[in-house]
Amino acid sequence: MEIGIYSFGEFKPGVMPGVAQTPGERLRNLIEEVELADQVGLDVFGIGEHHRPDFTVSSPPVVLAAAASRTSRIRLSSAVTVLGSDDPVRVMEQFATLDQLSGGRAEIMAGRGSFIESFPLFGEELDDYETLFTEKLDLLLALRESEHITWGPGRHRAGLTGQGVYPRPAQARIPVWIAVGGNPDSAARAGSLGLPMALAIIGGLPERFAPFAEILRRSAAAAGHATAPALGISSHGFIADTSQAALALSWPGVAELMNTIGRERGWPAFTLEQYAESAALRGAYFTGSPEQVIEKILFQHELLGHERFLVKFTTGPVPHKHVLRSIELLGTVVAPAVRAEVARRAARPA
Repeated sequence: MEIGIYSFGEFKPGVMPGVAQTPGERLRNLIEEVELADQVGLDVFGIGEHHRPDFTVSSPPVVLAAAASRTSRIRLSSAVTVLGSDDPVRVMEQFATLDQLSGGRAEIMAGRGSFIESFPLFGEELDDYETLFTEKLDLLLALRESEHITWGPGRHRAGLTGQGVYPRPAQARIPVWIAVGGNPDSAARAGSLGLPMALAIIGGLPERFAPFAEILRRSAAAAGHATAPALGISSHGFIADTSQAALALSWPGVAELMNTIGRERGWPAFTLEQYAESAALRGAYFTGSPEQVIEKILFQHELLGHERFLVKFTTGPVPHKHVLRSIELLGTVVAPAVRAEVARRAARPA
């Protein structure tokens, strides 16, 4: 199993000691996090985009390119690229550039986005939320297949008539994952296209998401794909030497971010009791000691059979030194144990 981390560069100065006080400091800390993840043997680091003051990353390819210069083996992915409000040609150019800089380690995780700020910012209509993504995904997939492309015109974008898109990536084809929240149609689309799916599990019981894995695999088979696409799980969490420390260190940041978003969306306040409950085996948060997180990853693997697991340690601001310790524990304790057990399970007789 591939194991890694994702982040949006969460930023809230002044709420606690040890957190970044400027966007520049937070971004430099983020590059240090990617560098450490590479050093401790993690497989993937994803950086996602938001366009609001409590996040510092609005341009993942720029940050990933900086990380490429400080790493040697870890794969570098968006998490996600909000494709409906972006231009697929620019996306392909940016990630092909990243791929060349990194020696073939770039990935694109394309999603529709859980926030809407980018749509009016870039002149797109929210009424077109679904059709924008569908059309632009079609173009993005066409762009990765050949240097010169004839496409469209589409409903939302002018056509292409044989223009070249440069540079070409170092890889033959940059991996494109489809990011899915709670929409079964999105899982079916990923399967039908034969694309790997990144499934966000950030609330609710994990068994609720088992049907999404089945939809992905069934749709791929129905479309004639010889093998099922890979499935990845993306969740929130935090690792410390003890479960008590993990909750205590991460809770202030979780409360800050989740309740800020909750007030915007009319949600009830998220309480420490709810957070602690969500850290239990069947909860959504991977918050706890290394042993607890190992058990939880393997529990979900029995349910979903996924090939990749990504965790976000900065659900709100967390002192940088504690984030680095979480990364260290994930890479040196959790990941080796999970990989060994998944390999053992794969080798046992059917």
